[in-house]
Amino acid sequence: MKKASLLLEDGSHYDGLSFGYDRNVGGELVFSTGMSGYPESLTDPSYSGQLLMLTYPLIGNYGVPPLVREQNGLSRYMESGRIHAECLIVSDYSEKYSHWNGQTSLSSWLKQEKIPGISGIDTRSLTQKLREHGVMMCKVVIEGEADDIPLPNYSTVNYISKVSCSEITVYHGEMSSVMSSSTSNGGVNTHLPNDGKKKVLLVDCGVKENIIRCLLRRGVDVVRVPWDYDFSSISYDGLFLANGPGDPETASATVANIRKAMGLKPEVPIFGICMGNQLLAKAGGASTYKLKYGHRSHNQPVREIGTTRCFITSQNHGYAVDDKTLGKDWIPYFVNMNDGSNEGIRHTHHPWFSVQFHPEASSGPTDTEYLFDEFVKIMN
Repeated sequence: MKKASLLLEDGSHYDGLSFGYDRNVGGELVFSTGMSGYPESLTDPSYSGQLLMLTYPLIGNYGVPPLVREQNGLSRYMESGRIHAECLIVSDYSEKYSHWNGQTSLSSWLKQEKIPGISGIDTRSLTQKLREHGVMMCKVVIEGEADDIPLPNYSTVNYISKVSCSEITVYHGEMSSVMSSSTSNGGVNTHLPNDGKKKVLLVDCGVKENIIRCLLRRGVDVVRVPWDYDFSSISYDGLFLANGPGDPETASATVANIRKAMGLKPEVPIFGICMGNQLLAKAGGASTYKLKYGHRSHNQPVREIGTTRCFITSQNHGYAVDDKTLGKDWIPYFVNMNDGSNEGIRHTHHPWFSVQFHPEASSGPTDTEYLFDEFVKIMN
């Protein structure tokens, strides 16, 4: 394996070995404390523009599951059709893997997707640095490759536009079939389902596919639209705001469409997850801010406000809602038990709510998947 160096914006560098595709990359360095789930994490669109460091020391020992799709076009085991993280950084890469569902090695998969991977990094030291300094920009330089990659500015890029779908896609409840239509507003309703089931309009800011699976398992049809699509002419029973990468400030078009929907259809339930929580808050007039190093793990404890109910949740986000800026008709729904940051909001008299964590998990705990049941139940 070739030598590889991780160069940070503060001038420090870490040396390791390349076990993925040999090319230089730059982006925002973040860490996740999940002990498993690297196939799901790598294919999560929320990691777009980021170099993902895993704190668990041994990675790759169960390989990668087969890259297959269901009849409706959704991935069976992944969260999207490709890897979105810019690079994977680990302490110890396991060249041999063993798992009933493992079809290929992590190294082979990274090379196939043209994604760099670095092993031999002191991830404990690097994690301590990020916890002290906060996330920072960095680049990976592979031995023999020209060091011509500049440090990008993560907050100025609209990553949502890079990972959102480009056309309307309709999924039928219980994963029966799928069809697509043009993104043009004209004649869209002629392509939408009319089979008697409830219809959820999903705004795709970088949706994890298990979110769609969770909705389909509850017997609803899902209409997936691009992040900036004006969906005011479409009829639906529930509005879903998906997760996604980057700064919510870059999704002003989405916020405007959500605000329009809130005015036109105040009786229609709204449910948001992760980025969806931040966009719903902004549509309601609140502000967001960047966390020091974010929440990326499978073990984040949250408490439901007003109760003693606590849950262990899966999370992946670098921004949060500022509770102090919530309007008089909005209240916090959940709170993070580690740092007290916002983990959800809800409206006091309209059926609108959102959470910062991932109830669909994949990977991680499914303690809060009941929120999908609550969303489907309140649809008229």
